[in-house]
Amino acid sequence: MSSPKHIHLIAVCGTGMSALAGLLKQQGHALTGSDARIFPPISTLLKRIGIACQNGYDASHIPPDTDIVIVGNAVRSDNPEVVAARERNLPYFSMPQALATFFLKGKRSLVVAGTHGKTTTSSLLASVLTSAGRDPGMMVGGWVKDFDGNHRLGRGEAFVVEGDEYDTAFFDKGPKFLHYRPDCAIVTSIEHDHADIYPTFFSLKEAFRAFIQKIPQNGLLVAAAGDLSLTEATQEACCRVESYSLTHPADWQATDIRDTEGVTSFSVQYRGRAFGRMQTCLMGLHNVKNALAVTALSAAQGLSYMEIQTGLAKFQGVKRRQEVISSKKDILVIDDFAHHPTAILATLNALRYRYSKRRLFAVFEPRSASSRRNIFQDAFTEAFGAADVAVLAEVFSPESVPVENRLNPQRIVANLTALGKRAFYGQSAEKIVEILMEHLQPGDMVCIMSSGDFGGIYEKLTTAINDG
Repeated sequence: MSSPKHIHLIAVCGTGMSALAGLLKQQGHALTGSDARIFPPISTLLKRIGIACQNGYDASHIPPDTDIVIVGNAVRSDNPEVVAARERNLPYFSMPQALATFFLKGKRSLVVAGTHGKTTTSSLLASVLTSAGRDPGMMVGGWVKDFDGNHRLGRGEAFVVEGDEYDTAFFDKGPKFLHYRPDCAIVTSIEHDHADIYPTFFSLKEAFRAFIQKIPQNGLLVAAAGDLSLTEATQEACCRVESYSLTHPADWQATDIRDTEGVTSFSVQYRGRAFGRMQTCLMGLHNVKNALAVTALSAAQGLSYMEIQTGLAKFQGVKRRQEVISSKKDILVIDDFAHHPTAILATLNALRYRYSKRRLFAVFEPRSASSRRNIFQDAFTEAFGAADVAVLAEVFSPESVPVENRLNPQRIVANLTALGKRAFYGQSAEKIVEILMEHLQPGDMVCIMSSGDFGGIYEKLTTAINDG
């Protein structure tokens, strides 16, 4: 498959699919694509790299000279383009299959997996390797500011992949990361998530166990210490395992953590010996852990302390991860992708630490498959207790979750109120903006958390602040 092909991508606007499209385009293939929802920044990326994208799904969208079809994981078997591809006997791949086939063969695959932090950690790893002149390939699930995109082809021997545990395609219900042929890996954590795919925590842990067992004997697993489920999963690893932690005994440890003038700094020890002091623009203890994991794997790739230190300091971050999108009238508006209680609490604590003098408003839309379910009903109450004021929206697409399994945001608001916290419920983005504008004052900060566009609340709020 080294010769150029005409490749058609169904659901090309997914984060992973758009990254794959960019990589294939750089490799010289002719591309077309389609999607039901075409919107920035992905639509902007596709236009910039010259990929035509048809709106909606129709058999006519697959050109006559198409050689291969790649199918996004949200696409169903009755999709008209899938049906047409089968009728025409066109070979079709899942996104993970295509990545492995076209880009991971002959490369040293560095995979970052885990319930939390994998987008930031994989982006940071790619940035550090790039800064050190290793020119890695990269495919991640976020918009990396350093590369102004979510992918890079790279000519070096390493390829960095964000290893998602979500299912692969309608014809392959196994997790994506089992396709990525890991030579080395980071696993940040294992917590119950993706309840629509993994009905029990045990089933999720089994997926991670299978991933870890794929790392070869001469490979390396960098694993967070203090996570019981992860520790259990590493017991059957056939490769070398190095642990990292801020608080538990581990091979790699970070101490003397400080946040000063927008910079987080920390000292690193490797097996009790000083490795050096690092700094990053990222905030929060969870991001110190992410940076520590990258330090460990980068050192194993032969990077020196100075190369790692320089790369960490250069990293600009990932969009929608604690990203300040407005500071008008001395009110910070922050966009964050957090949707799991653990991630929400880590984000709010990080903001509280860096902006300790500001009042913290947390605004949340339950949008992901797990956050719309009541498995985290009590955990969300605890997480939002870290904010001064919490505002919860209605569950996104509530009809898709049976009422007996559905999260109840109003109950979370009631529980927070009973604990003496200020909390509000807003059924729509417009209503939430009204609530915020009644209470916001100069010096406050608002962290809006959603895994989607949240009804355009970001633009609505910043406009309201500017006009208020």
